[in-house]
Amino acid sequence: MGKIKVEFCEIEGLKVITPTVFGDERGYFMETYNYNDFKEAGIDVQFVQDNQSASKKGVLRGLHFQINYPQDKLVRVVNGEVFDVAVDLREGSKTYGKWFGVLLSAENKKQFFIPKNFAHGFIVLSDYAEFAYKCTDFYHPNDEGGLAWNDPDIGVEWPIPEGMELILSDKDQKWGSFKEYTANRSKKKKKKKHGCLGKST
Repeated sequence: MGKIKVEFCEIEGLKVITPTVFGDERGYFMETYNYNDFKEAGIDVQFVQDNQSASKKGVLRGLHFQINYPQDKLVRVVNGEVFDVAVDLREGSKTYGKWFGVLLSAENKKQFFIPKNFAHGFIVLSDYAEFAYKCTDFYHPNDEGGLAWNDPDIGVEWPIPEGMELILSDKDQKWGSFKEYTANRSKKKKKKKHGCLGKST
């Protein structure tokens, strides 16, 4: 059974994982996922979907989350290098609204475990990158949420080299602010609370 090194991050729940790599003159072998090892490290989840994307240098994807069907994610880079970011959106969390970032590359082979109720995004730093991730819930196209990648209240310190041209989708250029997200969630919570009170009287 392969072994993994797990680094606990400043934000509780986030974990950076480095697999054991066996290499010789032919190349290398590693286990990218082993349920028993991950369970032992406190990651006891059931992944139901694997995704992979390819992006060129300067592409920034994020910050994304699913609203009603949140996902745990295990992300890694198959080819190239990205800076990967998670933002804590867990209600009541002491690090609510805080972010953490980690460099993921085909060279360092690190993986990043992101629990449910985090927003997620990354920027491609190499000429080309292939990004792979496992999810614990299926993708629901009508359940997408997002935050502005450059929201000053979150303050992600993206390592954007001088002269790099950022490439964002139309959707990623239109996400709202963290303040708007928090205000909308508060409104929905109050509405739900009042609705329950109304039914009981």
